[in-house]
Amino acid sequence: MDHAAILALHDRDLREGARPDGPGARIERTGRVVRQVASAQGWNGVLWSELDEADADAAIAEQVAYFTGLGRDFEWKLYGHDHPVDLGQRLRAAGFTPEAEETLMIGEAAGPVLDADLPEGVRILPVTDAAGVDLVADVHEKAFGTDSARLRHQMIARLAEDPDTVVAVVALAGDVPVSSARMELVPGTEFAGLWGGGTVEGWRGRGIYRALVAHRARAAVTRGYRYLQVDASDQSRPILERLGFAALSTTTPYVYVRTAVGQARP
Repeated sequence: MDHAAILALHDRDLREGARPDGPGARIERTGRVVRQVASAQGWNGVLWSELDEADADAAIAEQVAYFTGLGRDFEWKLYGHDHPVDLGQRLRAAGFTPEAEETLMIGEAAGPVLDADLPEGVRILPVTDAAGVDLVADVHEKAFGTDSARLRHQMIARLAEDPDTVVAVVALAGDVPVSSARMELVPGTEFAGLWGGGTVEGWRGRGIYRALVAHRARAAVTRGYRYLQVDASDQSRPILERLGFAALSTTTPYVYVRTAVGQARP
């Protein structure tokens, strides 16, 4: 792959030209910022910006005022190649808190090993309804130690209203959910995003994550998508590198949380 060209295509199609992520969400462009506005249960935040030293602070203040006025906490999704180079410092100064940095990785959908085997006794179940979403949410909470209420809401809504844009699966050992993952397809682009891949402790290191990547890669190829995009954790990155994914940038969520008076927490 031409890494610079693929990164530019990613930014153009998935960030600057973003489509709403989830039912009821909308994309807005204001100045040199692209943001998503959704319900309180959806994802609210800045997807793309093209700023410099002269206008960055004003743009940050504008987004804080806008989302605060809507009564929304929100996220500024900052990439390592964004400008100005000190944008992260400016966000922190404005009251944002950075979360864990991840690696933006992109690979050819036909590139990963597409026939990775599951451990004996483990099978993949497609998720198509609320009962399947419950299994995914159960894995999510056990694998990541975080609440799954928002994930549950978003997945049920997407499966009901836009099922052709999501492929979700859960790996079962017998009847016990031990791993899950989803793929979000972006119509009109060459990209499918791999999200939420997680395996509960005790089942890690057995090739399940790799098998779920392969399963979703096959589904992407079948649907005509060329590239797979992942925001990879430190645990996922080595596996994806072995499957041929390239690290093109980093991405860090900068989160702004309101208090009762509409100001960021100190």
